[in-house]
Amino acid sequence: MNAAEQPVASEPPISSEPPIAAGPSVASEPPIASKPSGAAEPSVAAAVRNGIRCMLMRGGTSKGAYFLAADLPSDPAVRDDLLLRIMGSPDPRQIDGIGGAHPLTSKVAVVSRSAAPDIDVDYLFLQIGVDAATVGDAQTCGNLLAGIGPFAVERGLLPATGERTTVRIRLLNTGDIATAEFPTVDGRPDYDGDAVIDGVPGTASAIELEVGGGADKPLLPTGHPSDEVDGHTVTLIDNGMPVVLLRAEEFGVDGSEPPAALEADDELAGRIERVRLGAGPLMGLGDVAAQTVPKMILLSPPRDGGAISTRAFIPARVHTAIGVLMAASVAAALRIPGTVGHDMAGPLTGDETVVEHPSGTFPSRVNVTRDADGTWRATSFSLRTARKLFDGTVFPRPRR
Repeated sequence: MNAAEQPVASEPPISSEPPIAAGPSVASEPPIASKPSGAAEPSVAAAVRNGIRCMLMRGGTSKGAYFLAADLPSDPAVRDDLLLRIMGSPDPRQIDGIGGAHPLTSKVAVVSRSAAPDIDVDYLFLQIGVDAATVGDAQTCGNLLAGIGPFAVERGLLPATGERTTVRIRLLNTGDIATAEFPTVDGRPDYDGDAVIDGVPGTASAIELEVGGGADKPLLPTGHPSDEVDGHTVTLIDNGMPVVLLRAEEFGVDGSEPPAALEADDELAGRIERVRLGAGPLMGLGDVAAQTVPKMILLSPPRDGGAISTRAFIPARVHTAIGVLMAASVAAALRIPGTVGHDMAGPLTGDETVVEHPSGTFPSRVNVTRDADGTWRATSFSLRTARKLFDGTVFPRPRR
């Protein structure tokens, strides 16, 4: 038997390096996948030699690699080490992988059929570090969420239902439940359409998203519309994404600066990071030094006819637009008296809040209610687009 005919199982280990330390575990969440009965556990050695099924998709204003959970190792440490090799991390350019050298394009979605009642699929989001060997699971991603329903249909996890298909999605990182509705033609997602979102050129079909938390998840983690952290008045809020709202003027900026200028200001970044580290425990997130949440959003009065102007630190880089669930958290906060931003917001009519960001605006629809005991809750609605960029086989680099 020649070398090419040797079975994969006999190959030596592809690396003697220990697996990386992943972000906070999601082990307390329900399993994200059950391997099909009798199916072999995916082998790292086989993945290197034969590749792994992968679909690269743009979801909203982000881009990421979408995988079936069954196609990845079930051990989180082994899985995360493999994903770092696929994305090309750690390397500022991610030159030896499919990552895009920016947090907005270094993302992974892991999808499986759900065992939960009235839920179609489970979605686990993983933020892959660019120049650091980190894999974070403390947050979800509302932009990649836009691609979950189409991907589930593409992979046969559920069938299309006529001209419109609705998919119920459990967000494993946060426990939230989302509903995605999108057009389908001949049993497949239709990505062509006339919808436009700022931050993405051209048009695509509209994907309608609704996201809501459970009855045990308050909108304001501390119960207060504002708190003081590191000498700054802040609002701590989580409408699908934990964020800290700050007044731009308190940090010596007017909120109209381009992302690159804000990123270049090391003194500003240090001050914002101190607030973030102090806010983490107050939001129930613990020590967030190695996490990508909470997101930090500078607010200033609107300039272009919207309700508020934003600059979002995610947390080291500054978003070139704004994430879906970040916008939902901002929009919800503006509707609660006493929050940072409430007094500077433009007129709010109906349930739509136009959030200004560096690339334009984001119309975020939220429904904010207050329980009899004073607890604030919210549900968000948004229109996003997504597109399948390639579907095929990705090959991890043999060694990290």
